[in-house]
Amino acid sequence: MAVQHLRAGGIVLYPTDTLWGLGVDATNVSAIERLRVLKGSEGAKHYSIVVSDMTMARQYVDVTPLAERLIKKFLPGKLTIVLESHGLPHELSDNKTIGIRIPSHPVPLALAKELGRPITSTSANVSGTDGSLTEKVLRENNICVVGEYKPLLDSAPSTVVDARAATPIVIREGAITTSELTDFESGVL
Repeated sequence: MAVQHLRAGGIVLYPTDTLWGLGVDATNVSAIERLRVLKGSEGAKHYSIVVSDMTMARQYVDVTPLAERLIKKFLPGKLTIVLESHGLPHELSDNKTIGIRIPSHPVPLALAKELGRPITSTSANVSGTDGSLTEKVLRENNICVVGEYKPLLDSAPSTVVDARAATPIVIREGAITTSELTDFESGVL
């Protein structure tokens, strides 16, 4: 049911290995705009995507040698890797880069795999709320919920790393610490 909802341009609420996420078909411009309005981020143009595997990732990003090493060490897992993008609508990211995720949770991976395209990966919060989505918001926006919408185990968001150069640049520290990445790059891990 969730994949049909995505194919029809709908929004899906799904659990990940970090936080609950809101997803739409990352190739559907009208679905991306609907998500942007829901989140209250009409001006911002930057969402990450969930890909089912590296074959799908290579269809949408230029994988660098650094990204290859990070992928082998940390994915599937709590890392978002920023790379040059291609083949994605500019409504998804206005600067020709995109963050890719391959979470270690089966739901988003299955959604992307069955859809055959990436889905957006953005936290399930809406501007002007306390951060949680109420039944009213879910109903009013026709959001399809995958599983039981309940708090996940306490988890930090994914760490976001720009991997376009020779060394990683941490954009946001999350579940994977900067020191873990530094140790990895220096060969300690």
